[in-house]
Amino acid sequence: MRLLHLSDLHLGKRIYEMSMLDEQRAMLDQALEMARGADVTVIAGDIYDRQVPSAEAVALFDDFLSRMSAQGSPVALISGNHDSAERIAFGARLMDQSGVYVSGVYDGSVRRVELADACGPVHIYLLPFIKPAHVRAALGNEEIEGYTPALRAAVAAMDIDLSARNVLVAHQFVTGAARSESEEISVGGLDNVDAEVFDGFDYVALGHLHAAQSLCGGRVRYSGAPLCYAFSECGERKTALLVELGPKGALDVTGLPFVPLHPMRRVRGSFAQLLAPEAGTQDYLQITLTDEDDVPDAVGKLRAVYPNLLELRYDNARTRAAAADFSRMAVAKRAPLEMFEELYLLQNGAPMSDEQRRLAAGMMEKIWEEEA
Repeated sequence: MRLLHLSDLHLGKRIYEMSMLDEQRAMLDQALEMARGADVTVIAGDIYDRQVPSAEAVALFDDFLSRMSAQGSPVALISGNHDSAERIAFGARLMDQSGVYVSGVYDGSVRRVELADACGPVHIYLLPFIKPAHVRAALGNEEIEGYTPALRAAVAAMDIDLSARNVLVAHQFVTGAARSESEEISVGGLDNVDAEVFDGFDYVALGHLHAAQSLCGGRVRYSGAPLCYAFSECGERKTALLVELGPKGALDVTGLPFVPLHPMRRVRGSFAQLLAPEAGTQDYLQITLTDEDDVPDAVGKLRAVYPNLLELRYDNARTRAAAADFSRMAVAKRAPLEMFEELYLLQNGAPMSDEQRRLAAGMMEKIWEEEA
């Protein structure tokens, strides 16, 4: 069986106040063609960029699902942390009739979509983004603390048939994976999930992280976002994953590249150097000027040559000195728990105990859950 694995579409996203809808429309057109070579397409969350998406973003996704259904390409999707689970689940039973299978709001049970091929059944479990609070409430177990115990409890409640081929679609941060700048970062990595909770699955289609990457020998994978959503992602190969499940235990994964409508690039040089060489390019650009003196109305003048200039920076003696001053004053990018432990040691002259560390971590996690 062949699955097309997508995630983190972030429909409706804006970068530097530039709408990405045209980019996303072109990307979905490519995904539609890729889906022709798959038996089912799975979308692992963050369909929209915000919980209340724009009308244009909703219309774009509605059109995509309609065209997928029309060409006979089934879709199984879940909500991510940027989505509203309730809004994504609306009309799920009606959409079943069109071959669109949607995760519900997590209530302790996880939707299972059953497909089959010549090798037998394939069970696809649709687990929306969950937090420990969701699992505690749904399972009535107030002792569940932390993301790994929460995911372990949620998986245990699925009652998986280990003799069948099982696929999990989820939206979580697995320990050991690498984050990207364009993602929503949680407090100190408290949302980490140990990969061992996924041991019962033949393939885990993950969303949440924007760089394509694999864990557990390739059985647990992030497809990554299909577009660059930050200049730090320039140069990354953005793909969908074509996953072929053979007989139990046989797995092959191929990356299918997306071609962006407007590539994101970084350009560097003096103002004089940049006025001529690439006149007329439509790429989304971050330009770094190396002139020692600021150029009056540099953005306006450069946009006459580069209409999709999104960010202008300077790299000269003045900016380097300012950056050095800031780095000396700035707090190092460390986990909040680590900084709290350092403060405790300074104030009390002794390190925190394991129990104190566990209590502090639990309080930080609870605060983050309530604010998210």
